[in-house]
Amino acid sequence: MDAVVKKFPDLSPTGRPSRQEAEAAVETLLRWIGEDPAREGLRETPARVVKAYEELFGGYRDDATKALGRTFEEVSGYDDTVLVRDIDFHSHCEHHMVPVVGKAHVAYKPDGRVLGLSKIARVVDIFGRRLQTQESMTAQIADAIVEALAPKGVAVLLEAEHMCMSMRGIRTKGSRTITTSFNGVFRDDKDERDRFLMLVGQRG
Repeated sequence: MDAVVKKFPDLSPTGRPSRQEAEAAVETLLRWIGEDPAREGLRETPARVVKAYEELFGGYRDDATKALGRTFEEVSGYDDTVLVRDIDFHSHCEHHMVPVVGKAHVAYKPDGRVLGLSKIARVVDIFGRRLQTQESMTAQIADAIVEALAPKGVAVLLEAEHMCMSMRGIRTKGSRTITTSFNGVFRDDKDERDRFLMLVGQRG
């Protein structure tokens, strides 16, 4: 079970602010930026924001390891790398709560068992729908696959644009951040690591 679910085992409303309190907090922010929450265009905004947050941060309700689900032994002797690349993800920076938009490339070297391919994209989505740093998210994806599958190795590469850099601060629009996590053969074998990087377009 991943660390966030361990930290917050009870994700019911018990002990958490109510929906009404959350909407009141959005209304407070609207007033703080100089807006009038009572004007026609903003009357429903607090409720809409809270509803949107339920979707945008729905990853807190899910256990990534459980989401990986069944593994399969019927692989006909296949023991080479399995790569799912160009997985779109959206997350939010935990420092400023603004969007992070990017792609994930995830590979593993099976040790007798394989995963359903859609499950890998699902795990990326679960961790993306939480407040994150890109470094943490990269490691979390790798750790979840290691825990569920025990493969010979896992490689994860995330490349993303951070709106906290594009929209505020130094406003470096278009810059992308790349983070990696290598486990097992991808960490220990340079040829395997280089092949992964070539397959995801990071090395010519």
